[in-house]
Amino acid sequence: MIAVKGYEGKTIGILGLGRSGRATAKAVLAGGGYVVCWDDSAPARAAAEAEGFVVADLTREAVWDGLACLVTSPGIPHLYPAPHPVIAMAYARGVPVDNDIGVFFQSWADEGWDAFETVPRVVCVTGSNGKSTTSALIHHILAEAGRPTQLAGNIGRGVLDIDPPRDGEVVVIELSSYQTELARALTPDVAVFTNLSPDHLDRHAGLGGYFAAKRRLFAEGGPDRAVIGVDEVEGLFLAGQLAMGPADDRVIRISSGQKLTGEGWTVFARKGFLAEYRKGRQVASIDLRAVRGLPGGHNHQNACAAYAAVRALGVGPKVIEAALHSYPGLPHRSQMVGEAGGVRFVNDSKATNVDAAAKALQAFDRIRWICGGLEKEGGLQGLMPFVGSVAKAYVIGREAEAFARKLTGVEAEVCTTMAQAVERATAEAEAGDVVLLAPACASFDQYNNFEERGDDFAAEVRKRLG
Repeated sequence: MIAVKGYEGKTIGILGLGRSGRATAKAVLAGGGYVVCWDDSAPARAAAEAEGFVVADLTREAVWDGLACLVTSPGIPHLYPAPHPVIAMAYARGVPVDNDIGVFFQSWADEGWDAFETVPRVVCVTGSNGKSTTSALIHHILAEAGRPTQLAGNIGRGVLDIDPPRDGEVVVIELSSYQTELARALTPDVAVFTNLSPDHLDRHAGLGGYFAAKRRLFAEGGPDRAVIGVDEVEGLFLAGQLAMGPADDRVIRISSGQKLTGEGWTVFARKGFLAEYRKGRQVASIDLRAVRGLPGGHNHQNACAAYAAVRALGVGPKVIEAALHSYPGLPHRSQMVGEAGGVRFVNDSKATNVDAAAKALQAFDRIRWICGGLEKEGGLQGLMPFVGSVAKAYVIGREAEAFARKLTGVEAEVCTTMAQAVERATAEAEAGDVVLLAPACASFDQYNNFEERGDDFAAEVRKRLG
């Protein structure tokens, strides 16, 4: 646990008692502070009381007397479409509002580090797609290189729940836009921006607000090294803002699909090969085509991002190459869950938006595509240029019929349920086909989350493969 600093003898309000909220409460107490906790869910409040936390209704004015700060969970709106009533009360009273990420960075450094030979470091990863894979891959490479490392944030443990760092340790943190937008302190050593595509637009009042939330990690975080995906204009803009000139190697530009030229430090993947260039000269190359845990161009972008981040930490290319080949992949992200008769079954349930699904569709040659769910803002038009590899779509979800009608130029069968979709796709698949779950939609019409949807797909596949 990372004990919270700066609030000794003071009381902190905790809004939201999920994983991050409970971890924050424990960390505040460990640092000598006090907490008053609240959650809109009665079962969550009861569970917190059972753990010994003080629970009080933060919507009541009297509870606010003496509160030094309010720490809120990332899923609770703090600005758009409207602040949660408790957060609105904090704003009105002038009480600082933070989240566990800001509290973590405020409390991270420790006097005991003076005895360390190598100061611990933090790598933060943000962007629209590929954050989890990139974070897990950085963590995996560091572990394979023999570097002490922990994985936290949106993946792994809560940031305040990790162990105090060891000499030379690297903590890898995946950060969503919800987390980067609100954190009062952001001081990563290395920061990674994977890409940007429309997502969470209601929470950020549009694409500009969404990008601004991501940008805070770099503009306010001031990392020693910034790894920036430049396949979209936002990445080009961000890299241009951070670099002092074309040769400034504090910014490492990455791409999947285009060769990056110039005097600076670049890492890119083309035709299945990763290349690293510095000062206009190639210094390393890796064949990604045989890396089974990272199929497709989108995963090659993830490989470039992870490669650049660990190179910035001093890991050599040969060590990275070996680690890439041993990377097992993450559940629900281009995860192969079965193979029979020359047909592969791939679970990419994390492809919850159009951009992520488009990247999944480009990873394979002939696809039996299971798609559908709770459609996000912006529609499906961005998918249409990438459906050429789809032999047939099998549409699930409560609005499956309406979804299927939008798949112009694609043979689509309305299945509604995952069981029927897997059954029909399996029955019609031929050797060489990939039965791919890449929904392009949120899961909440039928499932609690994308993990539950992916688990259902895997279970249905296992039933039919025996």
